[in-house]
Amino acid sequence: MSAQQLRLHELATQISFLQNHISSLPRPHPLRVPCVQALAFALLERYTMLNDSHDLDQSILHFTEAIFLPLPPVPWDGRCRNIIQIFWAITLALVRRTIESRQPEDVTQSIIYLRYLRGQSLEAFNIPPNHVTGYLVNALAIRAELKLEDVRQDIEEMAVLCHELLKSDISTTSLSCSIMGLVRAVFVNTQSRMLSEQQEPSDKVIECLREANVRLPDSHEVSIMLAWSLFDRYCIACSNDDYEEGITILDNVIRASGAQCQEIALRLVTSFAGTRFCKFGKPEYLEEAIYRTRTLLGGDTFLGDVLHPTLMYGLTFLQGFRFDGSGVASGFREHLRNSGVSDSDHPSFQDLTASFTELNVDNQYKHLHAIMSVDCVTDEVEVEEAIKYCRLLLGSSHHGSIIADLADVALGILLPRAFWSTSKIEYLNEAISVLRDTFNTPGVQRADFSVIQRLISSLSIRSNLFHRREDFDEIMQLFPMAVSDERARTPDRFLLSCDWALIARNSRHSSTLAAYDCAISLMQDTLIYFPTLDIQHSRLVPIRDRYETLPLDYASYHVSTGQLPRAIETLERGRALIWSEMRGLRTSIDQIRATDSHLAEKFAAVNRDLEMLTLTISSNSDDYGRDGRSIRMDPFGHLVVQQRKLLDYRNKLISQIQALPGLETFLKSPSFDNLRSAAVRGPVIIINHSIWRSDILILGHSSPPSLIPTADDFYDRANDLRDQLLGARKEGLDSNQYEDALSSVLKELYELVGQPVIQRFNELRVPEQSRVWWCPTSVFCSLPLHAMGPIPSDDGPAQYFLDLYIPSYTPTLSTLIESNTPCSYTSDKPSILLISQPDASLPGARGEMRVVQATGTDVTTLISAMATPTAVLESLRDHRFAHIVCHGVLKPGKPFEASFKLYRDKCLSLFDIVQSRLPKAEFAFLSACHTAELTEESIADEALHLAAAMQYCGFRSVVGTMWAMADIDGRDLARNFYKQVFSGRKQGERYYERTAEALRDAVKNLRRKTGMTLERWVNFVHHGA
Repeated sequence: MSAQQLRLHELATQISFLQNHISSLPRPHPLRVPCVQALAFALLERYTMLNDSHDLDQSILHFTEAIFLPLPPVPWDGRCRNIIQIFWAITLALVRRTIESRQPEDVTQSIIYLRYLRGQSLEAFNIPPNHVTGYLVNALAIRAELKLEDVRQDIEEMAVLCHELLKSDISTTSLSCSIMGLVRAVFVNTQSRMLSEQQEPSDKVIECLREANVRLPDSHEVSIMLAWSLFDRYCIACSNDDYEEGITILDNVIRASGAQCQEIALRLVTSFAGTRFCKFGKPEYLEEAIYRTRTLLGGDTFLGDVLHPTLMYGLTFLQGFRFDGSGVASGFREHLRNSGVSDSDHPSFQDLTASFTELNVDNQYKHLHAIMSVDCVTDEVEVEEAIKYCRLLLGSSHHGSIIADLADVALGILLPRAFWSTSKIEYLNEAISVLRDTFNTPGVQRADFSVIQRLISSLSIRSNLFHRREDFDEIMQLFPMAVSDERARTPDRFLLSCDWALIARNSRHSSTLAAYDCAISLMQDTLIYFPTLDIQHSRLVPIRDRYETLPLDYASYHVSTGQLPRAIETLERGRALIWSEMRGLRTSIDQIRATDSHLAEKFAAVNRDLEMLTLTISSNSDDYGRDGRSIRMDPFGHLVVQQRKLLDYRNKLISQIQALPGLETFLKSPSFDNLRSAAVRGPVIIINHSIWRSDILILGHSSPPSLIPTADDFYDRANDLRDQLLGARKEGLDSNQYEDALSSVLKELYELVGQPVIQRFNELRVPEQSRVWWCPTSVFCSLPLHAMGPIPSDDGPAQYFLDLYIPSYTPTLSTLIESNTPCSYTSDKPSILLISQPDASLPGARGEMRVVQATGTDVTTLISAMATPTAVLESLRDHRFAHIVCHGVLKPGKPFEASFKLYRDKCLSLFDIVQSRLPKAEFAFLSACHTAELTEESIADEALHLAAAMQYCGFRSVVGTMWAMADIDGRDLARNFYKQVFSGRKQGERYYERTAEALRDAVKNLRRKTGMTLERWVNFVHHGA
């Protein structure tokens, strides 16, 4: 017989004896107490050996009796236990039964007894206090799992108890058991977080889990629950410390743990990243969220039939933000289709409503998936079914729960759609009510901005329908709240601020100036929201109607209030922003170095890094390459994350620089006093083309701006002229239709612009043959202002604007100021770099080459195979003048791919040029087609053409062409041009400063040739100094 069998036999004998003996003892008998105690202990011991629940029940029954029996006045039997020891024993028995039965009364009784014991002096009875505390933690954990009382209150108590244990000398095994009880309770609470009112987790719980994570480093369950608690708190408090700590913990778990823990960690880290983007809207947060979601979807973890489509919708939602330059919804649907998720993949809301049962943890993801899919619902019947379903969800969920909040957001999307499809005002009224409630609900993820947009839209509709003043007043209160929400995407805020300015100005509201100022402040931020030049431009094109017109409209507002200097500042602030951004990255650090050389070097370094990144050729394509189990962040995502880091660092450095004496205005928008220096060598004519009012402003160096108001039809006539010219160009530049259209356009341009400008010049006593600069906006960027005419005259040959004045163009005043900045003077003739690609399609190229080579100065020639893109860029660094004879190429919608065609069709693109720094550069003659022409589908006021690129990389003056060039004109134009540049120079005058007059005179000579057409001589323009 084994020792266990022997002991069981002894226990059976003892139990039988005690039962018989107790039955014969009256209740007051002094032997009854020790016998009942002995029987209870024997039954409990046999239960531990045989696991017979009857023994456990009987043991608890006899322990209970022993507690209520009066102890003998003088204990005559040393085996008679103290009441505290009996309480401890019955508590152990109850805890055991609680673990097995999970009966509420057992749980409650165990907690009562354990709390009682904690109030006693246990050491005197050889009862380890830590054991009592540990059992109480586990009893509370069971009660929390059964949700018998306030779960949060139980968790709070458990955290206090576990904190005690963590500070004690308890064994690791016992401590782990208690901590896992806390983990289970917290897990139960988090599982139902979508269905209950959102509450911030207790600091005590998080601190306890944090300590436990240190004491039990191998317990991934503790790590995950700490991260989960940090996530719950992050959802409400939005602390970056919580985010960073949680992500670090989860990444460690993912790297180290097995499949089950890794799956939970992957889900949670995805939730963390997605929530951060939803709350703050930063581009780098978006990329992190996309990367984390892809990792979860691309792993080997089985996600289930409900969670997988929910994550797919989440991923397409996020990627919709990335790929859509103007708004979210359209990009979301488009990317759904590109991702293989059909718009019709959303569940049947009619079926969901019909089969609806009580919301619970098991079906919460099914309902979450349904809510997330409402953006795809457009059919009228389906919209109404989805509305019924969302109402049902709201009626069945706790107010303030995630499900309830999301159902509110979904209704805010669906109800306006129902109104548009049915015209039932009840839907519109309910939409406004729901959107108001949602907007006023704290902590609704990503809701504030999107909800306020829909609320403004719905209120606007009702205001327009019923002319309700209270609706209008509410709208005007909501606009500043929305556009100042830094958690929203900057492009979305910019668009909404444009709406604000439009509505405010239309209604003559007092917030008009604030609205315009907000919008123009967001323009530059909208540009740099995207990481690279090509993406910046492509993302701005869809919103070009706002992006182009906002600064022009704002300037017109200043003009209407008599603020001409502010109008000029506004136009400068809102135009050619891409070039402005790039010039900012090449800002001189000399003044900074004189005060703080270390700061200057740091600023120069971050500028170099940002320029290199901005000039990266980027791609929006998805990269699903694998690295082990996880998917790498794609190249575009890396660009975004790196750009934001550099921008943040650069902004901090700029703040430090602006704190230095004398550098308070460093990189701030230039003031009018600074801008007027652009007119130091002659007046600048600014044409503001706005639908509100169009004006011509003449900027002088030392006099106030001169305003030339225009006729009411000025705006429309200018549009017609642009359309007429571009339309006729499709017939061919050498066609009669184009010649007639150009003649008509030049004549009407004179009436529209030339005549009033010349008249004002006379009033201002600007002498004829003065240098003047055109600074056009909008459609005028494509119109030949320099050649307006003919000017009516009683006698003599026909004269055009360029006969009276020496015209040049500049995209902005800052560009002209930079071109006018004196370089080191030298009396030597500049050397010329001649680049040429003579072939059968350019028969006049060799003649033009000979003319340039005969100028009497040093000429370096790169011809045919010698003229590779690399050789050209390297040689440009060593020459002050450049003359390029080749084909110019434009690609519609791709301004950065405008290029010079070199040997064997290799191209020197605009993108290649802007990457160069040419400190010696002074003048470039671009004898090629389209070099000063805007690409179709490009933003006019950004001036993205080859001539502007040459200016950016260092050339102070550039001759370019507005359209395709006649090859036969290059030789004669170049001969007359260089003849004048290199003869009769005034003392101290730099050679490049003579190029505008030289071009003007060369064009006049060209015009006198027999058979010369308008389009051939009008084509040539001068940019810069």
